[in-house]
Amino acid sequence: MTRTEALAIVREFVKNENLVRHMLAVEAAMAAYANKFGEDEERWRVAGLLHDFDWEIHPTVPDHPMKGAPMLRERGVDEAMINTILSHASFSNVPREHLIDKALFACDEITGLITTVALVRPSKSILDVEIKSIQKKFKEKSFAAGVNREEVEEGARELGFDLWTEHIPTVLAAMQSIAVDLGLDGDK
Repeated sequence: MTRTEALAIVREFVKNENLVRHMLAVEAAMAAYANKFGEDEERWRVAGLLHDFDWEIHPTVPDHPMKGAPMLRERGVDEAMINTILSHASFSNVPREHLIDKALFACDEITGLITTVALVRPSKSILDVEIKSIQKKFKEKSFAAGVNREEVEEGARELGFDLWTEHIPTVLAAMQSIAVDLGLDGDK
C-alpha cells in the first residue's frame, strides 16, 4: 500500500479534520523513526496514517481498531500492516513484536499532548513549543486529560529511548516539520 492509497482511505472514512491532522502528526513521527532506524519510510508512513482511520465509525473500545481490520483487508492492506495497526491499542491483545509496532504505539498518544500544548500557546504555533513546555504540561494530569501518560512512557521504553531527551524531541521535530499541514503554524 502506498501513502497515496492510505490517504485516500483516510479521506474516505474521516470527516473530522482534527482527526486527520492527528493521523498526519503520527505519520510524520513514524517517518522520522523510519529514517532513524533505516526502515521503509513509506510503509511506516502508511501505518501512521491508517491507525485511526475507523475512529469515527467505531469510536468505542474495543470496536476501534478491531472492526476496522476487515475494512482494511477489503482494501488490500496486508496482514502485517493490519497487525501493526491492531497492536497500537493495548486492549487488542495483539503483541507489539516488530519495531514498527512499537513506534506506532509510542507516537500515537504523545502527538495529542504536543498538539494541545501548541494550541494553548498565544501564537497557536507548534514552532514555538519547547520540550520544557511539554514536560510541564505532562505533569498536569488535568491538561489534555485524555492522553494516557503511562502509555506515553511505556512507548518510549519499548523503543528503548529516553522520553525527554530522545523520544519527545524526535516527535516534536517531526510535527514541527509539517506545522502548516497540522494547522499549527500560528495565527495567520
